[in-house]
Amino acid sequence: QVQLVESGGGLVQPGGSLRLSCAASETIFNLLVMAWYRQAPGKQRELVATITSGGSTNYKDSSKGRFTISRDNAKDTVYLQMNSLKPEDTAVYYCNVRSSTEIYWGQGTQVTVSS
Repeated sequence: QVQLVESGGGLVQPGGSLRLSCAASETIFNLLVMAWYRQAPGKQRELVATITSGGSTNYKDSSKGRFTISRDNAKDTVYLQMNSLKPEDTAVYYCNVRSSTEIYWGQGTQVTVSS
């Protein structure tokens, strides 16, 4: 059973940066898309950014220019570099990986942006 292990969340002041990481516990075959979602209290989970196996990226409008998604295919690891963080970025961030046959979710990591 593949597990996704996330790390890098925490408390940061507005304008600060964090880097989230998500590593698969074992090789995922036919991996297609890796993504980050987030869920704020009382809100639905929303897509933040995606990256395909070929390296194509896509971002939620409010993340463009501030967040960067990247991946290490050899390690089945995806990263989310978050800069210029705002209080409205506060949420639990979830890693998501989709292969040709399966969808995997991480356990979530809390990001809190507050002074």
